[in-house]
Amino acid sequence: MCVSVVCVCVLMLRFCPVLLVLMLASSGANVVVQRDAQFDVTYDDTVTSDNQTIYSYNHTVSRNKTEGVRVSVELLSESAPSPVLFVVRQKQAVLSFQVPLILRGLYQRKYQYTQLGRTLCQPPTKAVAETQFFFVDVSTLSSAGVQYQLRVSRVDRFTLQTDKKFSFNATPSQPQFFRYVFPEGVDTVIVKVNSQKNFPCSVMSIQDIQCPVYDLDNNVAFIGMYQTMTTTAAITVQRKDFPSNSFYVVVVVKTEDEACGGSLRFYPLLPDELLDAGNRSKTLDVIVSPAINSEVYVMGMLFCLGIFLSFYLLTFLMACVENKRYDAVKSGALSAERFCMESLMNDVSVYFRNSFSDPSIMRSLESVGRSRHESLSSVEEDDYDTLADIDSDKNIVRTKKFLCVSDLARKDKRILSKKYQIYFWNIATIAVFYALPVIQLVITYQTVVNVTGNQDICYYNFLCAHPLGALSSFNNILSNLGYVLLGLLFLLIVLQRDILHNRALERNENTALECGIPKHFGLYYAMGTALMMEGLLSACYHVCPNYTNFQFDTSFMYMIAGLCMLKLYQKRHPDINASAYSAYACLAAVIFFSVLGVVFGKGNTAFWIIFSVIHILATLLLSTQLYYMGRWRLDSGILRRMLNVIYTDCIRQCSGPMYIDRMVLLVMGNIVNWSLAAYGLIKRPNDFASYLLAIAICNLLLYFAFYIIMKLRSGERIQCLALVCILFTAVVWGFALFFFFQGLSTWQKTPAESREHNRECILLSFFDDHDIWHFLSSIAMFGSFLVLLTMDDDLDTVQRDKIYVF
Repeated sequence: MCVSVVCVCVLMLRFCPVLLVLMLASSGANVVVQRDAQFDVTYDDTVTSDNQTIYSYNHTVSRNKTEGVRVSVELLSESAPSPVLFVVRQKQAVLSFQVPLILRGLYQRKYQYTQLGRTLCQPPTKAVAETQFFFVDVSTLSSAGVQYQLRVSRVDRFTLQTDKKFSFNATPSQPQFFRYVFPEGVDTVIVKVNSQKNFPCSVMSIQDIQCPVYDLDNNVAFIGMYQTMTTTAAITVQRKDFPSNSFYVVVVVKTEDEACGGSLRFYPLLPDELLDAGNRSKTLDVIVSPAINSEVYVMGMLFCLGIFLSFYLLTFLMACVENKRYDAVKSGALSAERFCMESLMNDVSVYFRNSFSDPSIMRSLESVGRSRHESLSSVEEDDYDTLADIDSDKNIVRTKKFLCVSDLARKDKRILSKKYQIYFWNIATIAVFYALPVIQLVITYQTVVNVTGNQDICYYNFLCAHPLGALSSFNNILSNLGYVLLGLLFLLIVLQRDILHNRALERNENTALECGIPKHFGLYYAMGTALMMEGLLSACYHVCPNYTNFQFDTSFMYMIAGLCMLKLYQKRHPDINASAYSAYACLAAVIFFSVLGVVFGKGNTAFWIIFSVIHILATLLLSTQLYYMGRWRLDSGILRRMLNVIYTDCIRQCSGPMYIDRMVLLVMGNIVNWSLAAYGLIKRPNDFASYLLAIAICNLLLYFAFYIIMKLRSGERIQCLALVCILFTAVVWGFALFFFFQGLSTWQKTPAESREHNRECILLSFFDDHDIWHFLSSIAMFGSFLVLLTMDDDLDTVQRDKIYVF
């Protein structure tokens, strides 16, 4: 009996599905209706909690042809208590979404979308051709009927072609993705997405061929590589990262624009409020182009090495010519030495005759002579003088109206050599302790970028960023090689000069002992080391350039500018130049303010007021130090002495300044620095580090120009080699600054806005404008160092009491 009942039921299910539906409806059960659906046909239907509709589709999948399928849905009912759920069941994947779709923005604000479009991923097939079925299930929990519209269509241009532009539209609820297959012989491609409109903000993602595809604003960052974009996005993709030799290019329009630098719209923060997203449709173009091959990498590296190694070759040839010239004029050099010695002896005899009646001067001269022969290896050096004989008369000497180098070169050379060698050892120590954590940090940055795929972390020029190994932009790192090689070359040149000078001292040549600018090479060694470290730290910065590590690229630029100014001052003031400890302490304060400015300076009025006041006070204190050659004290009586000077010099007798040349330099320096302080206070530039570097460079250029003008005004001349270096360096600096101000990226803006400035490579299809800046600026700094090194070579046979101090 039971068997008979079961057989009857089976027959009813097999032959009377309509009767079954009526029976289930009469009993109050959920009715499931399956319909054979066709592509490119729009279905208008209604769904309730009592009925569920299944649309069945079938299509032929070919192994040699990739065809996309897109599901488009629109909710026609104006309001529904419950959303409509769509579930797409494929052979190896399930895609589900609800209508209306709720996407969250900043501060958990919710946006509602009633029109959706989703592209289905295509499962791979091993057969030449295979018929696959997929089903679209439509259901809801709403008891009232909800009207909807469904359309499934084929995407004919689903596979992107190499070097062929393809245009499409996208919205937050209707994302798009396409497939690209690596052609034979191409291992690296660059995917570029462009748009004529800045907003709405979008995201471009590169994902492996797998299901599901993450193509919504709230999940697009889950896998693959991605970057936000306004008008431009570019990602370099390598075949080795995708085992299937293909990948998806996914483009998603974001619900809000804050990630791309857009304004934040104000809304009341109500917990259940649904915001209207408005019209956020965006038209975009995508093109996939082959990237450079290994031959271009090799050519770029050989070009970089060839440029800077040519300086080594040129230096070697000039050294050979100089040695031949030295051999040819050796006898003439001996005559010049004899002439310098005779002139020195004549001046000493005149000095003795004129000052024979002054016992104090005689005692001072005897003590100076005695100090030059005594062993002073155990004497320690501080900021100023320690020798008793110099303490006794330096106030008189330094207040003379016209000073000569001999007046400020009275200390034993061994003491000063030790003093200035500290500059080199200190900067070498600083370099080690500074560079090691920097290298560790940028390696971490690069690892985070590679693991997370978030390419908004680093501000590259993505249109000319060539990866190598784990490095995302190898060309920007390689172009810093010039700083290291030219810094090393400068150290070798200084070493050669140092050795020749020491040999001359060992032979007791009077031209080395009593003529020319006193030669102390410690600052030169420090400058060469700083140039090498600038290259290393600039390379570290360009591993992942961003807001938080920009100071790596500028720290040693401050040091180079400071060391150059100290070297200029030391040339004519060897006895009273600052010690290495105080100099590096001041530079550390500058770097400290640089970090504070980057972190707190943007839009902070209090910070800019404090910095401007400190800047002006530091300028005044340094001006006073330079004008009085260190012979003043900062104590409680400073105001009384200032008023006394103003009364006696300006009111009582109205006399002009005693040191006209120094006064002109310092007045100009104060005008420049006060103007820069006012500009910073008014404009408040976002890039505080560059603003601070501009202050240092302006002061260096001002002092350099003053030095050259005063040198010519004092009757000195500039030799041919130094003149060639000056002209060559000026021209190279001009071209270098031109490429620097091209501005291919900027961390002052959002990553998407920074990419608007990206441009293609312009040199060998490998280097961009910023790489050329690296090339030219390293050459220009090397030339500037050579100018400092050779500028006073014309004084090598001139007695020091005939060389003026300025």
